[in-house]
Amino acid sequence: MKNSLKEKYRRSLKSLDTEEHIDLFFYRPIGYCWAEISARLGISPNALTIVAIILGISAGVLFYYPELRINVIGMLLLVLANTFDSADGQLARLTKQYSRIGRILDGLCGDLWFITIYFAIIFREINFSDFFSIHPWAIWLLACTAGICHTKQAAMADYYRQFHLYFLKGNALNELESADQLEKQLEESGITWSNNFWKRLTMTFYLGYTRQQEATAPHMQDLRRELHHRYPDGNIPADFYDDVRSRSLPLMKYTNILSFNWRVITLFITLFIGQPWLYFVAELTVFNGILIYLVVTHERHCKALVRELDSRYSPQ
Repeated sequence: MKNSLKEKYRRSLKSLDTEEHIDLFFYRPIGYCWAEISARLGISPNALTIVAIILGISAGVLFYYPELRINVIGMLLLVLANTFDSADGQLARLTKQYSRIGRILDGLCGDLWFITIYFAIIFREINFSDFFSIHPWAIWLLACTAGICHTKQAAMADYYRQFHLYFLKGNALNELESADQLEKQLEESGITWSNNFWKRLTMTFYLGYTRQQEATAPHMQDLRRELHHRYPDGNIPADFYDDVRSRSLPLMKYTNILSFNWRVITLFITLFIGQPWLYFVAELTVFNGILIYLVVTHERHCKALVRELDSRYSPQ
């Protein structure tokens, strides 16, 4: 029974390669409990995501107030929100309720949290900071620049994680999608602005999001095209899979730093010291530095892998 429960819990995870230590220790076990309860009650993954969105937005609003006790309530709400955000993916994997809309909604969840948090910090600094109340343009400039960087960091962290899963589990079991493929599917779906405005809008934004990811990793696209050309049936040599994974695995710890946990730890520290504007500074320095390292290293690896395909394998 114990082994069966442990095995079921492991099935709820994407992979141990890509899981962050804090998630494994804290969020995933709690998320698994929510997922089990939801499965028994017939609650869908998307419903859990909506609960997470509501809780996370509520948490963000509480960061506006320059009172630590109110901020701490917000911190607890944000932690609770992330347990539900963890649970939606675990429930989807356990019950095989996969959908692209669910993936998009899951990504939107974190975006809405941080949009709320950003605005809360901006208006807090304008209303309660001696410096930013006199120079509101400074906090707007700092926040907008940090927000643009945050979006890029989160997008590429997700992309590199899916790239790793592609070579760990195979194409059928991960979410690494192609912008050209998405565009073709969108046009063939019959979904238009007139017959389903919101779905068309969602898919259009997702297509743009995927194109942005691909544009930041051109050598990765070269590798994907070369693999598709040489192995259209997907039968990539096992030793090549292992080679890619061995290069990608050491970078997962940096990818995880760009995910929720370390951002929120940084945010909580700035709230505890009463200087939340420093969170934006961390986005522009520490997290941007990690992103640059990831992009440069991944691109170097992918370029080398394309050369390796030419030298070790002949086209079929």
